[in-house]
Amino acid sequence: MQKRILIVDDEPAIRDMVAFALRKADYLPVHAGDQKEASLALAEKVPDLILLDWMLPGMSGIDLVRRWRREDLTRDIPIIMLTARGEENDRVAGLESGVDDYVVKPFSARELLARIRAVLRRGSDADEHGNLVVGPLRIDAAAHRVFANDTPISIGPTEYRLLHFFMSHTDRVYSRSQLLDHVWGGNVYVEERTVDVHIRRLRKTLEPAGLDGFVQTVRGAGYRFSLNQ
Repeated sequence: MQKRILIVDDEPAIRDMVAFALRKADYLPVHAGDQKEASLALAEKVPDLILLDWMLPGMSGIDLVRRWRREDLTRDIPIIMLTARGEENDRVAGLESGVDDYVVKPFSARELLARIRAVLRRGSDADEHGNLVVGPLRIDAAAHRVFANDTPISIGPTEYRLLHFFMSHTDRVYSRSQLLDHVWGGNVYVEERTVDVHIRRLRKTLEPAGLDGFVQTVRGAGYRFSLNQ
């Protein structure tokens, strides 16, 4: 599954340069010039990673990171800070605010892509091609196929996205509304009970391989994907 990366920078030339490099590396770039545009992009669909400029109009990148780390929707999104401030105190301040890494301007596309791959690997078990392996389950992202103990599984498109998200975020509980935001996108009107329908379908898909117990209901909270049953 193509990784969605939100670029938040008030300089169009930098956004265009970064977006060009991301597309060449098979990422899906999304643009935002300030925190308002970033909020709209986040409401549309939660990205896999955010590239955030330190100096933004209206609200600094540091303040924006602190706000995002307090909100359920954005708390766990990996963030790389783009900054012209290379001093140690500034780097420490950025890391303490909640960013996962930083890249000092001017930077090369090669360096930026290396940082992105490294941060995305920390956040999930995906390799650099987006392939995932969790226990006996494997997702081949390029082929858009799922395997259980190396046997291919027939799976619907929504169940595929749901499983991909779960396998990227194991052992954590997500509410129905959070799953809607992450898997369907915040701009799509879908009732929360729709999540239950697709959870049942995903379990039915995994049942022949005896893996349906990986998708667990957490009463009063939502759902969790875990190998520990």
